[in-house]
Amino acid sequence: MSVSPIFILSAPRSGSTLLQRVLAAHSQVATTSEPWILLPLLSPLYDGLPAAGARDPLIHNALGDFLAVLPGDGRDEYRAAVRELATRLYQQASPPTATRFVDKTPLYHLIVDEIIATFPEGRFLFLFRDPLSVVASSIELFDGGRWEAPRYHMALFQSLADLVPASRRYSSRSLTLRFEDLVTGDETPWRGISEYLALPWEPAMLERFADVDLRGQMGDQTGVRTYASLSREPVDKWRQTICNPVRRVWCARYLSWLGADRLAVMGYELDELQAQLGTAGGGTRHAAQDGSRLAVSFVREVVKAHAPRFSSRASTWRALLRGRR
Repeated sequence: MSVSPIFILSAPRSGSTLLQRVLAAHSQVATTSEPWILLPLLSPLYDGLPAAGARDPLIHNALGDFLAVLPGDGRDEYRAAVRELATRLYQQASPPTATRFVDKTPLYHLIVDEIIATFPEGRFLFLFRDPLSVVASSIELFDGGRWEAPRYHMALFQSLADLVPASRRYSSRSLTLRFEDLVTGDETPWRGISEYLALPWEPAMLERFADVDLRGQMGDQTGVRTYASLSREPVDKWRQTICNPVRRVWCARYLSWLGADRLAVMGYELDELQAQLGTAGGGTRHAAQDGSRLAVSFVREVVKAHAPRFSSRASTWRALLRGRR
């Protein structure tokens, strides 16, 4: 029996590991920590991806020349070959009882269009989370609570700039989810996921996921260690991190960059998030240090903007200063 792929497409810190583990608790679903196998295979089809290496333009051009000599549509031939390779690897990584394989890889937002074009039989889960929670979770995980948010352009900006319009483009072929709906303990959203994936409903998966062991260097173990059951506790934890005026101002600009339309696609309301941000803690803890870090970050971006090596790359500060793009 061959397996069909399920792709979880989300920004980092959006709860994708929880979703992956619950799905993996289903008797017909297999997975591994973070495969990443499609990124090197499909990214050369794109020209000028963010953070591209020095050799990437050469690889892109060389692949284009090669595809031009293939019979028919070279890109379709290439996608078919990638699909065959990936499906074979997914199959080999799955037990005999599996009919589905979950591929959850954070940077797949960079190649989302090619993934969906390559796997016409695939299932695609777009997962979003309250952006204030994503900012706070990134700060806590990556920098131990220090306010280094401007460094996370790929996680906070590029990922959503890629995924939000993609979830709209492929709405007829995908399912859009909110993290907050998944952690309530209510079976309804999980039943909807099972129905979309054409899997029989197994209520025990909401309990068995605590025993799922995702081995690998790349997987996120934070929630695995902290939560053994579905819990709403993470929903409001952002308030502990966004705890002073400097952080609130930065997050207000971030919400403005996201904008009402983009947030609506994600399942959130701009006015409501702004109101919640306004009620966050009014203390000044870490404010002086945060202000100093933001000033240094801004100067660094100004220097990069005038350096040939960096001038063409995306900038968190440019996004914040110019508003929504």
